[in-house]
Amino acid sequence: MTIFLLIKHKERFLFFRTLSPEALKTQINELGASFIKLAQVLATRADLFDDAYLEELRSLHDEIPPMSSGDFQKVYQSAFPNENPFKHFEKTPIASASIGEVHEAWLKSGEHVAVKLRRYQIVSQVRADIRILTFFNRIFRPLFSHYTKNSMDALIAEFSDMILKEVSFDQELSNLKSFSATYQKSGVIFPKPYENYCSDDAIVMSFEEGMRFDDKEALLENKIDFYATMEKLIVFYTEQMLLNGYFHADPHPGNLLIRKDGTLVLLDFGMVKRISNPARIAIIEMVKSSHEQDFELYISSCKRLGVIAYEAPQDQMTELAQRMFDIFGDDSLDAISMQELAFGVMASMRDFPFKLPQEAVYILRASAIIEGLGTTYIDNFNGVKDILPILQKNIPRALGADNGILEALADEMGSLPLTLKQVRTSIQKISEDEIRVHLSERQLEWLESRIGNRISAFKSSSLLIVLAFFLLALDPSLKFYAIAIFAMGAIRLLYK
Repeated sequence: MTIFLLIKHKERFLFFRTLSPEALKTQINELGASFIKLAQVLATRADLFDDAYLEELRSLHDEIPPMSSGDFQKVYQSAFPNENPFKHFEKTPIASASIGEVHEAWLKSGEHVAVKLRRYQIVSQVRADIRILTFFNRIFRPLFSHYTKNSMDALIAEFSDMILKEVSFDQELSNLKSFSATYQKSGVIFPKPYENYCSDDAIVMSFEEGMRFDDKEALLENKIDFYATMEKLIVFYTEQMLLNGYFHADPHPGNLLIRKDGTLVLLDFGMVKRISNPARIAIIEMVKSSHEQDFELYISSCKRLGVIAYEAPQDQMTELAQRMFDIFGDDSLDAISMQELAFGVMASMRDFPFKLPQEAVYILRASAIIEGLGTTYIDNFNGVKDILPILQKNIPRALGADNGILEALADEMGSLPLTLKQVRTSIQKISEDEIRVHLSERQLEWLESRIGNRISAFKSSSLLIVLAFFLLALDPSLKFYAIAIFAMGAIRLLYK
């Protein structure tokens, strides 16, 4: 597969190159923040890219050299214009990524803090990159199938929204506060922000000690129980993604620390994602139906999530369901084998009426990172199967029933009079021919596609027919050509 990559050169002109997977990775690193972040999202899109490219995209790390001393001074002065709140500030960063870098410091009041500084002019750079991506998506859009067009449009729109939020440190501070409040009883540690010193250029927060999740040597030396740690992580992320629909979308090893007592510490809240309730329930039902091999529920949940188009032929839906059932039903599969099979299923469906919604993309990305961490320490680790018993135990809560069975029954009995009234109203509307049909977003999308195709066929057919009459009126000797053009227009109108 050939990848066409847009390359910025000294911010002044653009050109295209055809890149191998290895060269693609190198160029993306050079292009900076937006393209690195986009590539990390695309690393889950086996429906769009071949395996060789996906492997290189998955290996991208958001780690680049620190800011120059000049840029650092500009950002620091912008972040702390009135007074210097620090007793000591380490100018050499302990972490440096495409959007910001983290410095160790001590406040004048004595607190040990981490200071995250936003890179100089990163917002304007990201906005320019988004304009470039949007422009070239419009140019190449006619070359894609209907489903790929919609998938790419959704991907770029979602990515643009996410990265603009990520470069806003005001937004990240809000995410940190909201996330900490939502999961305060999770047993996971989050940094404490010092809001008086925070701005859109800097976040000042408590300095959290711990070993990186991928520091195998340190974890072994401190006798960390890998099984217990992975169980905590899986339970925590299952709660985030499937029970609450509010999750940290970037759990890479640098953002996950482990204290000596085994406590998890979660850092960096630039990528925090909410999943709509219908999508969250559809994902739960997909997992549950795959485990139970419930064909009808699986197809229904796929359609509601948008993975399968409503007009997909039955044989293609059957093939998809059966292949996924085989993956979930094979107890011998480890995480790597399962991922390979799942990516293979997606790759084989590039020409199917199939797409991967962005809500699912971020879940896939987070899940893939967690799977990778698990396979580092545990042979035959398979996080998907660990999720199933957690889901089974929490299905009522996941679907909105926070109380026990007796409380749920009491609630249902309490709402029975209203339910009976709604049934009576529905029967009355049916008898009076006032029943209304509501279409889902996915069904409307399909109707839009069909109507658009019809309108396009009608326009081109009308143009050909008008051209035929014009030729005939212009010169009767062109009768043969006029008839041929008229026939082409009529055939397109009748058979499109």
